[in-house]
Amino acid sequence: MSKQKLREDRRAKQRKKNIVNSLIWGAIIVVLLALGGYLFAKMNQPALGEKVPIMANASEHLSEGENPGPFNSDPPTSGRHYGQPLDAGFYEAGDPATPVIYPEGYLLHNLEHGYVIFWYNCETLDTAAECDALKIQIKDVMSKFLEVKLIAFPWPSLDVPVVMTSWGYMLRFDEFDQGQARSFISANRNHAPEPNAP
Repeated sequence: MSKQKLREDRRAKQRKKNIVNSLIWGAIIVVLLALGGYLFAKMNQPALGEKVPIMANASEHLSEGENPGPFNSDPPTSGRHYGQPLDAGFYEAGDPATPVIYPEGYLLHNLEHGYVIFWYNCETLDTAAECDALKIQIKDVMSKFLEVKLIAFPWPSLDVPVVMTSWGYMLRFDEFDQGQARSFISANRNHAPEPNAP
């Protein structure tokens, strides 16, 4: 084979290699731009639900056991709170892990950290079976998000079965809707003053 033919073959292979490299890098850039656009849109997605004004004293920390109220909504979406939040998870009345005195003082700290809370009241339902079904539905939604920054908490003053809150937002359910609940979490979780706190 002549030297000229060898050079042409090498140039052809190099051109092919350059085209493949360009296509690979182009695909990587497109994927990165798409991912960046998705993350930007996610971070700038407006919160869902009824907007509740943030209380003027919302950043004030209290000693545990001190009454954090009054609040401008029930359940509260902002306000004075304790320096200690609760762990993520599903809480039930009578469970030893469920604080009895002023639990909202802890839960508001969770909201300040970007949590979403399911406040539920089984007393608004007709039967124990309906209550059990509601708890299963809430737990199912929470599990879809690996329970990250999610709490379910019994709240006897509700006049509906479930109210979801995030910092400054509330969504009331006359009848629980898992799709709406997932949308509320996706839009509202970490929309708070301290979203990077655990």
